[in-house]
Amino acid sequence: MNDTIIKELSQNPLNLGGRRGFLTKLGLATLGGTALAATSRPAIAAQAANATATETDLAVLNFALNLEYLEAEYYLYATTGMGLEGAVIDVDGGNGEKAGNVIIKKNPKVKFSNNAFEDYANEIALDEGRHVAFLREAITAFGGKPVARPEINLRKSFQDLGNLIGVKNFDPFENDVTFLLGAFIFEDVGVTAYKGASPLITNKTILEAAAGILGVEAYHAGIVRTLLYSQGKDVRKIVNDISKVRQTLDDTKRDMDQPLRRAGGANLVPTDANSIVFSRTTRQVLNIVYGGVDAPNGLFFPKGLNGAIA
Repeated sequence: MNDTIIKELSQNPLNLGGRRGFLTKLGLATLGGTALAATSRPAIAAQAANATATETDLAVLNFALNLEYLEAEYYLYATTGMGLEGAVIDVDGGNGEKAGNVIIKKNPKVKFSNNAFEDYANEIALDEGRHVAFLREAITAFGGKPVARPEINLRKSFQDLGNLIGVKNFDPFENDVTFLLGAFIFEDVGVTAYKGASPLITNKTILEAAAGILGVEAYHAGIVRTLLYSQGKDVRKIVNDISKVRQTLDDTKRDMDQPLRRAGGANLVPTDANSIVFSRTTRQVLNIVYGGVDAPNGLFFPKGLNGAIA
């Protein structure tokens, strides 16, 4: 067990203390009074003081929370051998709903052979665990109820994906490279999901926080794509096959999902012709995590997501 990760997460650094605490955490409120601080972002501060989150804002945050549950469980199990409960992060719903199970192999902790890869994995695991805690606090601070963690399948889902890309009995917890391949499935999707959801958010404070998470997910995606690129053409072929499956599930003719290499060299940053990251709609994201176009559930979420966007 990686005691450092569990210790850092279980200390619960995100005890934000309601809506005011949430604003303080973002640097939009003074620590000693009730007035918002005079910052270099007066428009955001003024908006945050007077506006509340809409139902759509809260639905988007809960949609993101579902996805962060998935990522956090994957990385925490890979690095520590236990999930969010082991890190003392709440996963039950704000209305008292009990969390779904995480279906995973016995002893999933990856035996990393590369110390640097393990360091990267540990950092990402911390980030994703904190994203879960942060989103739950943000939803609560703005008067919403965080959804419970849905049932998550981290076993059969990867085996089914492996069959689609020609890798039998695909196990992302087997070694360094298979772990990175599993991470690749999530990270590009996370970036495009946050980008696609941004126009739906009306509260500027929430939008700024979401933009910050998008930036972190983009860093993660860049790390994963770069490391996989360095593994050679055989691994790049598997990555490209995964990309083709995601592109099919996007159900669009746009070349949104891109391989690691194209004519002329590396393609580590998948973007459009203007070098702007793509946006996925919530339905396109659901297609990928459910493993089927317009599917109501499946693959990573056998019973579907929780919340208004599912």
